Amino acid sequence: MALQGTLKDFGIADILQLIGQQQKTGTLVLRAKEQEVQVTFRDGSIVRAESTTRRKKDLIGNMLVRAELITEAQLEQALETQRRTLMRLGDVLVSERALSTERFRQMMQLQATETLYRLFTWKNGTYAFAPEEGVAAEPDSESITPLRAESVLMEGFRMVDEWPVIRRTIPHDGLTFELAQPLPAPTARGAGAGAGDGDGEEGGSELRTVGESERRVFALVRPGRTVRKLVDLACLGEFETCKALCNLVSLGHLRARAPTVRLPAVGGAGALRQLRAAAGMLGRLAVSVAVVGTLALVVSRVHGEGAGLAPPAARSFADPAAQRLVSRAQRARIEAALEVFRLERGGLPEALPALVEAGLLSESDLRYPWQEPYHYRRLAGREYVLLPPLR
Repeated sequence: MALQGTLKDFGIADILQLIGQQQKTGTLVLRAKEQEVQVTFRDGSIVRAESTTRRKKDLIGNMLVRAELITEAQLEQALETQRRTLMRLGDVLVSERALSTERFRQMMQLQATETLYRLFTWKNGTYAFAPEEGVAAEPDSESITPLRAESVLMEGFRMVDEWPVIRRTIPHDGLTFELAQPLPAPTARGAGAGAGDGDGEEGGSELRTVGESERRVFALVRPGRTVRKLVDLACLGEFETCKALCNLVSLGHLRARAPTVRLPAVGGAGALRQLRAAAGMLGRLAVSVAVVGTLALVVSRVHGEGAGLAPPAARSFADPAAQRLVSRAQRARIEAALEVFRLERGGLPEALPALVEAGLLSESDLRYPWQEPYHYRRLAGREYVLLPPLR
């Protein structure tokens, strides 16, 4: 069975279902932009899934270091041994007693499943399945437990359905957490329940919701540890870790904290000077890029109208689309200047001209594109309102 085409015509779910139902053996290659994933099947079950364009941080060695299962020094030593002996990395680490065979296989399994489940987010790309007479199945340290295509499909659909709900509580991987209240004591029923066994949406029981995944993640929470670090340490996968965090926040056991700018205790003045310089450079770069884009827009419109010279409205960026483009860059620079001002003075300014007096911005930076001033109003704490003028 030769199978190839585009994911628009035949989605990843359809491909996996077809290969699984017909119990085919072979290799499925999927490509999208600069990504390529190879999935190997044996009798309809997945026995290998790897990205041939995997980023360095997603390599198994780096995954082990980020999970704090091995050290950087152990990885470097193992890679050097691998180069000399041509042994598999897993075999080297096991022989050097850096970690057990079982633990390494668990991480290989996690890497494979994470690769598979990311495929469900692909909307475009191509696929090609090459059937084979047989796939070598010699057991080694990098083997994974075969996965039934139907099981992968069900899990993939569950993730696609639940991610939007999770993202409302865990919008990005820069969040940190603080402990709010302790977990309830485990019971015979609750101790064996995983994150997927009780969401609290149907059963409504807190003990059912707090399962093994939640307890593992809760035990790893430390001040300053981000979602990304917790994902690395928990070794549950991104989805299961984020779902556990979502449950813990929803039940009041954790409080999520957005990342904040922290000033070093020593050398604070120097850090502020660097921050001022960086804010100014980023702001000027953003405005420059916006102006170049706007000029390109104006030139294209003038060319389309067959005019020899740009009309006055174009020269003053009266075009609404051009103004919005420049305004976005201006607002980014004003917001950066407001943050620097707050860090230096301990609070936000009463009015935007204070940013000019502090040398953070020029007068023209405060005018929507260089005509009426922006509307600014300071609120309580660090909050404020920054809006373009009414037109």
